Amino acid sequence: MDYSNSDEDADADFDTQLVIQRSLLDIYKPRLTQPTSEDERSHSVSSADHKKIVEAIETEGVLARLTKDQAAFDEADGDGWLPLHRAAVQLNKNVLEITLNASKPSVWEQTTHSGETPLFLAVSGGLLENAHFLLLNGCDPNAKNLEGNSPLLTAVLKDSYDMATLLISRGADVNLRCANERTALHEAAKLGRWDMVKLMLASGAHPDARSSYGFTPLALAAQGGHTEIMELLLQKGADVHSQASDSSSILLEAVRGGNPDSVTLLLEYGADANIPKSSGHLPIHVAADKGHLLALKMLVPVTDITAIKRSGISPVHCAAAGAHPQCLELLIQAGFDVNFMLDQRIRKHYDDQRKSALYFAVSNGDLSSVKLLLSAGALPNQDPVNCLQIALRMGNYELISLLLRHGANVNYFCRVNPLHFPSALQYSLKDEVMLRMLLNYGYDTERCFDCPHGDRVHRFCTFEGWTSTVIKDTMFCEVITLSWLQHLSGKVVRVMLDYVDQVQICSKLKSVLEKQKLWSEIHFILTNPRSLQHLCRLKIRKCMGRFRLRCPVFMSFLPLPNCLKAYVLYKEYDLYGQGSLTGAW
Repeated sequence: MDYSNSDEDADADFDTQLVIQRSLLDIYKPRLTQPTSEDERSHSVSSADHKKIVEAIETEGVLARLTKDQAAFDEADGDGWLPLHRAAVQLNKNVLEITLNASKPSVWEQTTHSGETPLFLAVSGGLLENAHFLLLNGCDPNAKNLEGNSPLLTAVLKDSYDMATLLISRGADVNLRCANERTALHEAAKLGRWDMVKLMLASGAHPDARSSYGFTPLALAAQGGHTEIMELLLQKGADVHSQASDSSSILLEAVRGGNPDSVTLLLEYGADANIPKSSGHLPIHVAADKGHLLALKMLVPVTDITAIKRSGISPVHCAAAGAHPQCLELLIQAGFDVNFMLDQRIRKHYDDQRKSALYFAVSNGDLSSVKLLLSAGALPNQDPVNCLQIALRMGNYELISLLLRHGANVNYFCRVNPLHFPSALQYSLKDEVMLRMLLNYGYDTERCFDCPHGDRVHRFCTFEGWTSTVIKDTMFCEVITLSWLQHLSGKVVRVMLDYVDQVQICSKLKSVLEKQKLWSEIHFILTNPRSLQHLCRLKIRKCMGRFRLRCPVFMSFLPLPNCLKAYVLYKEYDLYGQGSLTGAW
């Protein structure tokens, strides 16, 4: 491109000139503060004179006559802008020439309050001829602003190839370290600007310069999935084994970017899939977590299982945590262990101390992933906080049913448990569907009728020397008779009686039940012998045990008629199986 002066510059548009002159008018407004020195008084008077003159400026000829008062051209406004800064961003280069000649050379490199020189502003505005003129007059092409950016880096950000070429031709340093220690090549690679990358490399840019975070241009190109730029950098000698400050490899950054072509390219150049970052994560973990299926397919055969074990976390965990059932299915088909447990150093980062991949899937409410894991043999009772507890807390019937069918322990106790009865019940007191699901799968109902007081008056016991924070073995009667739960007591107890033999209720529970609408029905059941049919069902269930009851395969081989099997499994009370979607009393 030709950067020589043109004779047509003198014929600039009149409207453009008027805008230019009005912008200059703001520069010469008199200062509001009282001048204290002789120089300040002279500048103040000069500005007052120029205010009258500039208001009448309409042509370049008038602007040229203003140059007689050079002091006014050296004044900065409240933002630190000189007339030269204003002229540098005008479309008409003649205005810049007049202003530069009227300004002292000592202010040609003066910066605004943002650290911008006139040249920097011209580059930011994409004004190629203005930038060329300033460079010809010796302006520094490497002067950075307060953010640490250079004119060349700014040209890259603006995607101005001609501007970048001009700056390099006039001495701009292609390896100059800017903000975060990045070079212009870093930014060109990050933004995917192939022509800029090629220009920088041809001009001597170092292909492996490191930013303050240890990223090379290749790493930034990999993050954005810019495969062509990555290949160009590799051909110029970029290190495929480079690692960032946190030990993150180029391959891991490419996997995070999600472009399978970038992953393929790096593997072809010898990238190692078994190099972990400081957190222990491998590229395969990132692919599974982000759901990048194609990248995951490429990483499975080149990732060492020993490296995964050292990391303390399986990609199965990552796929479950990211809710990516397709990735999960791929990993299961590849033979990854669905019962691989998180290492203690990983678990400590979770308040609930979770261990299994199934727990991640249940926590997300991800039914597809839960089904895949359970079908592949995932154990539902391995975590400190039971998976069933999470599903109950969410109130997700399908999830609860799925876990129960695959062996979730309905009689689990919370880690810190003040209750005498299994913890699951507390989530189902207000929901008959949920309550029936628990009871059908063998919930220990008899413990709910345990009470050491029996017919005696319940007394509040205190222990001398102990505080009120002592974990107490709280009985069911003490819970269900609380003022905010009493109204549920009749319905809950009535349902429970379908799953027990003859039971005795304590005086406290009885006093509350007597006030409920269902008391007459409850009283009849409690005071009369249970049917032989009901007692046989209870006996069969007890002989089978909870583990066989929940096993569909075992039930299919049981030498009983289907109607009897259904009766043993309480199918008549399977409200969820009957299509009930709401269980509120």
